[in-house]
Amino acid sequence: MEILGFFVLIFHVSLSLFVLSAQCRLYDYSIYMHHRELSQISIPPSPAPEPATSSESAAVFNVLSYGAVGDGFIDDTQAFKMAWDAACQIESAIFLVPRHYSFMIQSTIFAGPCKNGLIFQIEGSVMPPDGPDSWPRTFSKRQWLVFYRINGMLMQGGGLIDGRGENWWNLPCKPHKGINGTTQPGPCDSPVAIRFFMSSNLTVQGLKIKNSPQFHFRFDSCHAVHVDSLFIKSPSGSPNTDGIHIENTNDVKIYNSIISNGDDCVSIGAGSYNVDIRNITCGPSHGISIGSLGIRNSRACVSNITVTDSVIKHSDNGVRIKTWQGGFGAVSKVTFKNIHMDTVRNPIIIDQYYCNTKSCTNQTSAVYISDIIYANIKGTYDVRSPPIHLGCSDAVPCTNLTLSEVELLPALGQKILDPFCWNAYGDLKRVTIPPVFCLLEGFPESLPSNDFDQC
Repeated sequence: MEILGFFVLIFHVSLSLFVLSAQCRLYDYSIYMHHRELSQISIPPSPAPEPATSSESAAVFNVLSYGAVGDGFIDDTQAFKMAWDAACQIESAIFLVPRHYSFMIQSTIFAGPCKNGLIFQIEGSVMPPDGPDSWPRTFSKRQWLVFYRINGMLMQGGGLIDGRGENWWNLPCKPHKGINGTTQPGPCDSPVAIRFFMSSNLTVQGLKIKNSPQFHFRFDSCHAVHVDSLFIKSPSGSPNTDGIHIENTNDVKIYNSIISNGDDCVSIGAGSYNVDIRNITCGPSHGISIGSLGIRNSRACVSNITVTDSVIKHSDNGVRIKTWQGGFGAVSKVTFKNIHMDTVRNPIIIDQYYCNTKSCTNQTSAVYISDIIYANIKGTYDVRSPPIHLGCSDAVPCTNLTLSEVELLPALGQKILDPFCWNAYGDLKRVTIPPVFCLLEGFPESLPSNDFDQC
């Protein structure tokens, strides 16, 4: 009996150990499966960090701390310069223009190079002296705020840049300000509001700017520019108030902005390439333009430009390429796509006879225009001009123009005007409204010798 009891005891112990081992394995398996399930769930990304507002997270250089008054009358230029010089030397610094203040600033150059990660945060209002009579005689009248040799700066904020341009627009030298629409002699320089020169890796976002004396934003000789969510506004009769102008600048993104002014919403000058313009509401204005190019017999090269998913309304032009006679170079690889026109006078226009006076002489050389795509451009046009105008040079024809899904109807009445073509070669991928019968098929037998191959 003792032997039998011993074996029974051994059996119960073994059974208990087996059950305990199985439970441990089951527990380990459940932990493994739990971790396995968790590892298969993507953790949502953290929200984008808000701009730093205190010295705990970043060094903040508030212009008030450097003596700025912010009443809109006292000159705060020196305080801005001192705050800039200090912020420029600190990594990830914030140059702060605080809300609830209005700062009057003279023409100023904010020079770099600066430390990485600089933020120019505009929460209040910034304005120049009010008109040419208030502008110091020793200061340049061609520019107001200039950012020179800056790399990696972010300009943003919920404030306002007020160019106070009305007195500049009314100078007698301005277009249509003289008797019977003429211009008068006299001083005519007017400042660009915000100019970036020889700078790179720039982001400008979320700002409101109005009433610049001339261009609102200008980028000269810059690289890697991202413009997003701007609101730009000036009266439709304000001369030369382009919203955004780029010149000799590449790798540019202009997105999600609303622009209404007295000139081009966006203008692209010589030496610019790799430019992507998307989701722009433009107008009243002069449209979105490449040019003018080739002025005073100059060389101009522009390529790889896209304008997509945008609206142009109540404007003198829609998508435009404009060149002066006598220039040379090339415009190529341009796409205008998914654009809605609302009562636009020249929805699609190439003008190789651009002239802003009445005395331009005919010349034989011209900027060569090729590989231009117009796709899914629809809407209404102002019946004072034909909906499509392809006016190419007598000496240098346009080639490889492609139109697809273009439907343009009169904003008033039912009469559809015929398109105009001159020395324009290309292809209709799909039937257009109105039909573009004037577009020449194929390719010209020869092109004159030109310097466009150097672009």
